[in-house]
Amino acid sequence: MDHSLCLVRSMAQCVPVRSGTANIIVRVQDTNDNPPRFDKQIYTINMTENSPTGALVMKLNATDLDEGLNSEIVYSFTLYTSEKTQDAFALNPNTGEITVKGTTDYEDMKFYEMHIEARDKGAHPLLGQCKVVVHVTDMNDNYPEITIQSVKNTLDENIPVGSVIANAVDPDVGSNSVKTYHLSESEHFNIEVQTGRDGSKFADLILTKALDREKQALHNLILTAVDGGTPARSGTASVIVHVLDTNDNAPKFDEQNYNIKIMENAPIGKVVMHLNATDLDDGTNADLTYSYSLYTSEKTQETFNLNSVTGEITVKGMLNFEDLKIYDMEVIATDQGANSLSGQCTIKILVEDMNDNHPEISIKSFQSPVNENIELDTVIAVVSVSDKDSGDNGVVDLHIPHNMPFKLRESSDNYYQLVVSQPLDREKVPEYDITFTVTDRGSPPLSDNETMTLELLDVNDNVPQFPQSFYTIRVMENNAPGALLSSLTAFDPDLHENQYLVYFILEKEIANTSMSMLFSINPENGNLYALKTFDYEIEREFLFHIEARDSGSPPLSSNVTVHIIIVDQNDNAPVIVSPWRAHGSVVEEKIPRSTDKGSLVAKVIALDTDSVHNSRITYQFLQVTDATLFSLDQYNGEIRTMRMFSYRDPRHQRLVVVAKDNGDPALSATVTIKLSTVETAVKAYSDMTEVPLEYDIFSDLNLYLVIGLGSVSFLLLITILVTIVLKCQKPKPSKAAPTSRNSVISERNSTVADSTLVSNDAYWYSLFLAETRKGKLVVRQPVPKGSRYIVSSIPRGTGLTDTSDSAASTLQVGIQCTHHLLHLFFINIK
Repeated sequence: MDHSLCLVRSMAQCVPVRSGTANIIVRVQDTNDNPPRFDKQIYTINMTENSPTGALVMKLNATDLDEGLNSEIVYSFTLYTSEKTQDAFALNPNTGEITVKGTTDYEDMKFYEMHIEARDKGAHPLLGQCKVVVHVTDMNDNYPEITIQSVKNTLDENIPVGSVIANAVDPDVGSNSVKTYHLSESEHFNIEVQTGRDGSKFADLILTKALDREKQALHNLILTAVDGGTPARSGTASVIVHVLDTNDNAPKFDEQNYNIKIMENAPIGKVVMHLNATDLDDGTNADLTYSYSLYTSEKTQETFNLNSVTGEITVKGMLNFEDLKIYDMEVIATDQGANSLSGQCTIKILVEDMNDNHPEISIKSFQSPVNENIELDTVIAVVSVSDKDSGDNGVVDLHIPHNMPFKLRESSDNYYQLVVSQPLDREKVPEYDITFTVTDRGSPPLSDNETMTLELLDVNDNVPQFPQSFYTIRVMENNAPGALLSSLTAFDPDLHENQYLVYFILEKEIANTSMSMLFSINPENGNLYALKTFDYEIEREFLFHIEARDSGSPPLSSNVTVHIIIVDQNDNAPVIVSPWRAHGSVVEEKIPRSTDKGSLVAKVIALDTDSVHNSRITYQFLQVTDATLFSLDQYNGEIRTMRMFSYRDPRHQRLVVVAKDNGDPALSATVTIKLSTVETAVKAYSDMTEVPLEYDIFSDLNLYLVIGLGSVSFLLLITILVTIVLKCQKPKPSKAAPTSRNSVISERNSTVADSTLVSNDAYWYSLFLAETRKGKLVVRQPVPKGSRYIVSSIPRGTGLTDTSDSAASTLQVGIQCTHHLLHLFFINIK
């Protein structure tokens, strides 16, 4: 039997133990008793500066004699490793590889120390440490830097030759430090290169040639340093030298002798000349002052002033050619240097005679104001001129502006008259500023001027003017009395009372009505008002004139035409005139049940007294018992059957039709038509004569009104009869002539015809509806309130159709219709 014994040992090995015949294997369990160990405690590495990021520096390899987790090692930086080192290098915790993480610059840091520890992963981890020193090797990656010491930026121009101006050094050492210096080309400076004890190079800037500020005041030198690296690099430095001035130049004038001419009577302060002396020096050495020398007379110094700073010579006293013709002077220019220097010049001033007397103007008489309608060639003013000079300097000419309606007329020696040469108009130019200019003939000529103002008095010579010759004013009907219609303002360019306008309406009567009763105008401002409320259905337009009259003497006036147009409002609802309703708004009709499809059942006619736009009527069903049985034409109001009646259709049909106008908002009227279907046709007129009629409709009417209505209706019927006779006498056309507008019979497949006749002279409209039912012509006529329908029947013959070409038949039909209508009329009269 085998037995195993687990022992703990440091070497973590299993040692077999043999005794007798039994094999005992002893397994020694490993413990974490060995720390990780590095090959060295200090590693020294050399690397070149500016190595790329990620470059491998070295790989650490620590060993651990333990097994398992006890032998797995993790690497890390210790607290003794600086942040700058950790920023420059990275350590892989698993592999121990050290790589470049940041920038390594030899000039910034020449070596880095990394303290690294290796820690195992045991339960009680042990650790080992080492130090890695990385030395950075320098590369020639920097340009030489030159430090200028003891620089003399400003030099006196008399500084001795051989003076040291500046020192240049390079702080670098070794093979990459500066090896030599170069200076830009200069005729005044050079360099001397010297070597220090530590091997550094420095240069002295030496003056080799005397300086002259007047030739060159600024020297800009470029010093170049070249190092000994491979490849070689160089750096530059700028040395700017300013040369200071010394007073080594005397002032000089532009000229040594000046000859100046000046006219006599030159004004005080007039500039005679401006002396200009120059000094090549700088600063105070070039600041000059001017002065008279001892050779300049007191008279000259009293007559002319010399500005000591600017060198300007001006007139100080009065010059007179008759007193002194020539002035001599000597001027000295002195600088302000320590050892001042000076220069001088001579000046001769010649005084010239001049035309120094101005001509004079004298206005002897002047008339202002004058009327704007002053006559031409009227004298406005008398002017005299004179000049104290002699010769050409005393000859003068007088002028006025050319763009004025005046002219000068010479009356005698040096006397002139100002006269009117063109018509004057105050409305265009209310006043004139007339400038008289007198000029002598001297050289240069002298002149004088004087201005007078001529005012024009207004004359009533302008009629009032309206902006327009014709005004069209639209007025909405139902306006409020006193409403402002428009402002008719005229303009009068005259002044004062000649400008005050009064407005009138020129009287014009329309239907014995004066315009002043319809309209009113404000006499002061021309505001036009309506005095009444207008009704488009009664009055549609007015045409009259408005006069604007000024208050001048004599007064002037003008007028303008005003066209008032009354604009319609939709203020009248449609009136249904067919079918005529005796009582209320319900119309009862009877139609046979055998009526064909498309037959005319009824026709609704509505009238609207508004304008054409507002009076356009459309018809719609508001209610209908059976929408599939009847159709309504929305434009002419015809109600027709859409199919034939069936036994299922109710005998009574109720149709509510609304007639709506085109206004905004729209107005409407309704009519209710009750249709009753019967099995047979409507009885003839002879059968209905037994129906009692209500004759009390005329009981309260004036007899004269009845006679008038009857006469008008009779004349209308006679006109229809004559028209029918004339049409029957015309030659027979090749084709059937179209039916007339008011034809009683029109051809339809459903044998239905209708016609409406409207009388404008009566209050009631007469409606004639003709239908052909079983060979008879049935005529219905609405009578005034209180009466019933009167129905008459006329046998229909072949002469009523369009296929008949007999004129006699047509005439017979016309006579029968006329007879029947007369019969109806007399029944109504009774």
